[in-house]
Amino acid sequence: MDFAFSPRVEALRRQLQDFMDAHVVPRHAQWLAEARGGGLPVSFMADLKALAHSEGLWNLFLPDLRDDEPGTRLSNLEYAPLAEIMGRIPWASEVFNCSAPDTGNMELLHLFASPAQRQRWLLPLLAGEIRSAFAMSEPDVASADASNVQTLIRRDGEHYVLNGRKWFISNACHPQCRLLIVMGKSAPDADPHRQQSLLLVPFDTPGVQVLRNIPVLNHVSAEGHAEILLREVRVPRDHLLGAEGDGFMMAQARLGPGRVHHCMRAIGMAELALQLLLERCQERRVFGRYLAQYANIGDWIGESRLDIEQARLLVLKTAWMLDTVGARAARREIAMIKAQVPRMLCRVVDRAMQVFGAMGLSPDTPLADFYTQGRALRFADGPDEVHLRSLARWELEASARQRGQTVAYLTPPG
Repeated sequence: MDFAFSPRVEALRRQLQDFMDAHVVPRHAQWLAEARGGGLPVSFMADLKALAHSEGLWNLFLPDLRDDEPGTRLSNLEYAPLAEIMGRIPWASEVFNCSAPDTGNMELLHLFASPAQRQRWLLPLLAGEIRSAFAMSEPDVASADASNVQTLIRRDGEHYVLNGRKWFISNACHPQCRLLIVMGKSAPDADPHRQQSLLLVPFDTPGVQVLRNIPVLNHVSAEGHAEILLREVRVPRDHLLGAEGDGFMMAQARLGPGRVHHCMRAIGMAELALQLLLERCQERRVFGRYLAQYANIGDWIGESRLDIEQARLLVLKTAWMLDTVGARAARREIAMIKAQVPRMLCRVVDRAMQVFGAMGLSPDTPLADFYTQGRALRFADGPDEVHLRSLARWELEASARQRGQTVAYLTPPG
């Protein structure tokens, strides 16, 4: 494993950081003001996207882009440090057409869309002209187990009809969201992993109703974490993505690279939180000493650096494995980063908030937003417990295959 950045990636890192410093960070306050006032898309987003596109900082996450598709082909390992830089400003990824859930949806369409679906949905997404959402989670079941999904898909002649309720559907309140990729059960009596299908539902289809934008820890996302009612939603049969019964498989294919993206953005947040902590503790005095002079603050700094570096290396290893052996062979590492990185982010941000005191709870720093995102990530793409359970199962299976081999390391009494 070699995680050294190539000259190409180093150049892209510098170019991206320069773009962030010149065009994104100075507009953060304006973005917050416009977005919180209901002004999405913000007034300057189209200009920034056009500039990023012109500079080649566009669709950086798809290694298999075709010649007629806009973007820069990067492997998962090459993209990872760029996602970290974008993660410092939560809305920055949109500037480069690299924001979730659009990235995962583009990956899905890139892998499984028919030519007509590609023309209608993938190309506008690759061009940054529209946004999209992925509707899987439901309020009445534990959606970490996709076999629990209750939304029903029934065939009616040349159409499919959907009925169900989804919630915490990210991006669904964005005014440019045009596509809803819905997971539902098309064959409730089939094998548990063959019951689900995915349908491409235009957002303006009759029967699609956004009930509310659900706050997360009382934080309201401008793009939305929506609760959506699907009542007799009718779409043509050619809106089926892939084949009937392939929904679970396709959803799993969507998750591997996306978890790397989430985790690297989270590492960018943690890195910024640590830098804020460092600056604050060197300028703030209490009881006659700078905060940095107290032993516990030094411990927090050291622990935070350890946490971040360990997480980064594990994510880079996972990205490398996705590139070299594929998502299935990397499923153990994917599970590890998904469980580890959000918890790391919460720990590092919590320390920074403690150093900032009451200010750390306010909107005057990004820390409260970072903590909210870190805590939410412990549910997104499956709760920690699901991934820990998978890791335990794989470890036990490996141990069973080697049972008895460790006996030689035991020293009997006497």
